[in-house]
Amino acid sequence: MNRANSSAINKLTPNKGKGKGSGSSRRGIACYAPTVCLAGVFMFVPKAIAQTDLSPDSSLDLPIVNVTVNSDLDGPVTPDQSLTLREAIEIVNGTLPLNALSPAESALVTPSSAPQISFALPGDTRIELVELLPTIEAAGLMIDGTTQPGYGQSSEEPAAVPVMVPAVSITPSVIPGAEVFRGLTIAADRVTVKGLSLYGFSSLHRSTASTPPADIFISHIGPNAFDRSRTSANALRLTEKEIAQAPEGVVITDNWLGVSPEGGIPDPEEMSAFGVSVFNAVDTTIQRNRIEYHESSGIITGNFARNLVVTENTIIGNGLRGQSDGIYLQGDIEGSQIVGNLVCANDGSGVAMFKPEGTAEIYENDIRFNGRRLRSAAVSLMGSGHRVTDNYIAYQPGPGVLVSAYPRARQNLVRNNFFRGLNGLSVDLAYNDGVRVSDYQFGDGPNPHRNSGQRRRDSANAAINAPEFDAYAFPFENVSTLTGYADPGSEIGIYEISSRHDRLYGTLGNLLTTVEVGDDGRFSAAVEVADGTEVGAIATDPRYGTSEPSPVAIIGQSIPVGPGEPAFDPVCQESALPGEVIEEDTEETIEAPQPPPDEQITLRIPRNIHFALDESFISPASALVLDQVATALLEYPTLTVELQGHTDPRASNEYNEALGQRRALSARDYLLQRGVAPERMRIRSFGETQLISTGPDIVDYARDRRVEFIFLDTRGLDIVIEAQESDLQIE
Repeated sequence: MNRANSSAINKLTPNKGKGKGSGSSRRGIACYAPTVCLAGVFMFVPKAIAQTDLSPDSSLDLPIVNVTVNSDLDGPVTPDQSLTLREAIEIVNGTLPLNALSPAESALVTPSSAPQISFALPGDTRIELVELLPTIEAAGLMIDGTTQPGYGQSSEEPAAVPVMVPAVSITPSVIPGAEVFRGLTIAADRVTVKGLSLYGFSSLHRSTASTPPADIFISHIGPNAFDRSRTSANALRLTEKEIAQAPEGVVITDNWLGVSPEGGIPDPEEMSAFGVSVFNAVDTTIQRNRIEYHESSGIITGNFARNLVVTENTIIGNGLRGQSDGIYLQGDIEGSQIVGNLVCANDGSGVAMFKPEGTAEIYENDIRFNGRRLRSAAVSLMGSGHRVTDNYIAYQPGPGVLVSAYPRARQNLVRNNFFRGLNGLSVDLAYNDGVRVSDYQFGDGPNPHRNSGQRRRDSANAAINAPEFDAYAFPFENVSTLTGYADPGSEIGIYEISSRHDRLYGTLGNLLTTVEVGDDGRFSAAVEVADGTEVGAIATDPRYGTSEPSPVAIIGQSIPVGPGEPAFDPVCQESALPGEVIEEDTEETIEAPQPPPDEQITLRIPRNIHFALDESFISPASALVLDQVATALLEYPTLTVELQGHTDPRASNEYNEALGQRRALSARDYLLQRGVAPERMRIRSFGETQLISTGPDIVDYARDRRVEFIFLDTRGLDIVIEAQESDLQIE
């Protein structure tokens, strides 16, 4: 049968089937029809061009049918006894005519009120792609993995909202020389992807950018790639006509992205680069998905992502190689909402922005244990007009919410969040005194009091002053009165301190009350709390935004002692709604922290592993040592560990810091594969700054080339660990 229309669009490999081999699915060319890579910028071939080679008996009207996929194979589009996912997409796209199907295939295509792809796979339900699937161009299409027999099993994994275990998975085939860098590409309105597992989609790093890899990629069909009037400088700037062509109303729901139906940490060769990439789209909804263990961010926006809604997703363990943040927002994100998600154990921030246009709301999320690789804020804002409210933000090696000073930042509101266990301020307004990475990741600590109108220009949120209490100790009464001063016209939020890491500043916990600041800059707040309660305050002015927190004041005692760091379980908690988590943790803060037991845990395990010269791979001897570390961590669930990478003193500081980072990453990756949860591990690099050698000897150098394990028991118990040199690698 003549299927010239499909071969014109998809240049498929000559082998149909699983195509199993010994190589990786991530090797080979970077661009496939119907996409074109040009000067490092990806372009879609326009529909008008793609359809010029249609067969005479085909129609430009897309068929409204339900196509049942009953073959897990992939390869050339040919008439046979079954339909593949590739053929199903071409049928609903209208590029595979219905009259070109065999009788057996035709029986799998039925009329429908809306286009749909269903599944009835016998036996193996894993679809291994040998090449990039066709772009989805059928408006209103539902790709429904819940139709596969066997769908509906529950999972015990932590989740914001439970997501059933998918029965159908889509992943690249292992063929030498092939590189299937994307699962599904969506370019049509109102497409829904439901109940699937997609994982393993990545690409090689190159000197120029290739088409972005992702489990799911959403973008309009772009301008003609051969239009020489569009230079690389303006190729991604959309015209109003192209904005109107951006896919609207795409829904990604109830999927497992980045992980197979078996769950757990994927093998390094089976990790996807990104989860969902919203490049050019409007009104996209990403709801109730598990988005886990990607090399880079779980969700990323690109050029145009207005009215994006990210809700009820579980976003865990992303950023293991590249872009480190759980959710990364850039481009036009006007009207976007991040609400009700569990964002945990990602390598950077839970939610981060980079020079966005428009505003976003981030509310009612559970954001904890992020910053596993990079010291950063839990939520990192850029731009103006964002709202961060009613979130639970905890256990971050940095501030809770960081507002960058550049680009110009105004009217960012941070209110009624519950913070705990931060290594930084609850709200940090950056001062515009540098362009280092740390200025956009970690913040700069408390700002000085604004002493000039010029300060409005050089700090985030127009340098609104933090409130200041009249005293650092107030007398305890049934209803205690707190007084102080702040910027006139602002509203003061008084919070109970949930934890502290220094003597001046605490982490803001439960909101006690809000009061207005008078025209004279004075405020007075009545609170009903227990004797010895510590409090802090932030100011919010609708003209400028929210301030940094005040220093801590105590009610009823003359010397602040601080509640310390309460015991916690180092896990991504399962909860229906973050609001419930906040309420539970608020109750905990009322009680005095329990003293740790007198006993010690003596771990007869090593505290370090070693590396060969200029190497970061794990040797067989070091693997045996790491097995002991993993066994201890799995036996004691309250243990956390910091993996510190070190080098010998040779080479530059910058090179050695990067080498130490790679060594710590290798050790972390090994422990991940052994089943240690990512939220229980942090990595740091000290490079050559903490040598243990005493001289320039090859044995001393071998001792310096190491990763050290710094254990902490979250119940406050002491730990005894032992050094070892069984894996020493001498040059």
